Amino acid sequence: MSSPAPLLDFFRRGEAARDMRLLAAQGVLAPRAHEQVAILVLLVDDRDLEVRQTALATIERIPVEALRAYLGRSDVPVGIREFFGDRGVFPAEIPLITADDPLFDVSGDDPDDRGLEVEGDESETMLQKLQKMNITQRVKAGMRGSREVRAVLVRDPNKIVAAAVLSSPKVTEAEVEGFAKMATVSEEVLRSIGMNRAWLKNYAVVLALTKNPKCPVGLSLNLLNRLNDRDLTGVSNDRNVPDPLRTAARRKISLGQKR
Repeated sequence: MSSPAPLLDFFRRGEAARDMRLLAAQGVLAPRAHEQVAILVLLVDDRDLEVRQTALATIERIPVEALRAYLGRSDVPVGIREFFGDRGVFPAEIPLITADDPLFDVSGDDPDDRGLEVEGDESETMLQKLQKMNITQRVKAGMRGSREVRAVLVRDPNKIVAAAVLSSPKVTEAEVEGFAKMATVSEEVLRSIGMNRAWLKNYAVVLALTKNPKCPVGLSLNLLNRLNDRDLTGVSNDRNVPDPLRTAARRKISLGQKR
């Protein structure tokens, strides 16, 4: 599945705190259907009993027809189909066309949704308003807020907040390119961008990641193979990138000249 799933990856790595897992088990932290369903299925096996029970209860509340339509998609993992097949829910003949909306939305009456547009005292800056939000509110703002909000929250020190920004259905390739250029984002953000095949189809994103001194060296080295000769030469002379990357770029240029 090419749609970005940084939030799902975050939960798979077991890095989410209990309060975030419980919130996700309620179906709240889900900008897209594929992440919502996969996170719920994952949390059914959570080590915490309340999280497990909540995830199961939420799954039972998903409208069956919407779930069957989703399961009919060709890009739904086999494990997800088997999970629901064991519970008597099978793919519909006519699949859901889009997976951009969660199958189960509980956000409408949630008081934590207040302020997602960062409203408040006009004398306060947007940054000050965001700083007053708790983690749950910042996660939701990252998924549903404006472009300006995402530009701030992608640099949030809490990894799940930054992951929510990357998982937002609103995020554009132009924004991702901008994130890839930032030296103020975490390595985890850059790694998440570099692991998404859809984003790597954009050459500008590949180049931005490669030239970002904060990008994990292993990722940058892999991306060197995608650069054209001009940009490869630029990296070989760029003193802002790590030495191993600059050396590898020079080696590739040298090998290319010998052919």
